[in-house]
Order: sequence, then structure tokens, then C-alpha cells
Amino acid sequence: MMAKYKDIGIKLTPQRLAILGYLEGNKAHPSAEDIYNDLHAKYPTMSFATVYTTLATLRAKGCISELSIDPDKKRFDPNTSDHNHLICTSCKRVVDITVPFDLTLPEDSASDFMITGSHVEFFGICPECKKNNRYSREDMEKCV
Repeated sequence: MMAKYKDIGIKLTPQRLAILGYLEGNKAHPSAEDIYNDLHAKYPTMSFATVYTTLATLRAKGCISELSIDPDKKRFDPNTSDHNHLICTSCKRVVDITVPFDLTLPEDSASDFMITGSHVEFFGICPECKKNNRYSREDMEKCV
């Protein structure tokens, strides 16, 4: 697992190894705060700045993607392959959607942009929130 990170030129400190291990195969799309809170007990000398800086470095090296799907906090995705997302409007849970969508933007709508990619986001109420009635009327209106 860690061999791929040696090739990108980052120093593999125990804290960074813990962050990389946390991200490996993680499908929860965690925020820097989530990672810090989950790892801090085991690594009490790890600062939030270390987590944030490591994530920024990994993003710059193309090892993770930064998601802006949650306006309250940045989320990170270790899956850098092309995929889309399904987001619960109540609890903000994010699920990967790997079904490809053949999207083409009409030329007259592209405003002379050279299109280099696309990303689709679906919004709804996840099964857990639906089952426990943990959603508001505003959440439901967002889904319509």
C-alpha cells in the first residue's frame, strides 16, 4: 500500500502513514476534522494542521480528490477514478456511483470552454435517515 506513496516524494512519518492508512479504501469521504478526530486518540501528538497539510499535499499530487459537495466542510475522496456521487441532504452521507453517464454538453452551451471532465451529483434521503425519520421538510423539498 505505502509503496505507491514513496514514489510521489512525501516523507512518510508515523502520522502521515496513519492518515494514508485511514484513507486506504475509505468510502466515507471524510473531512480533515473526521480524520483528525478518529486518529487523535492513537496519535496524540498529531495536530489538525498535520492532517490538513497532508491532505493538501496528497490532493496536489493527485492521490486524493477534494470534494466541495458539503458547504460546511471540505471532504476528501481517495478514489480518484472517474465516478459520481449520491449525497444525503439530511446527514450528508456520500456514496460513490460508478455507473458511467454519457454526458455531452451542446457546443452552444459550452461558452467556448474546452470540456475536460464532468461530475454528476444526485441528492436524496439515505435509507438510515428515511428509516429513522431524520429529515426535515426542507430536505424533502431539495429532493423534488
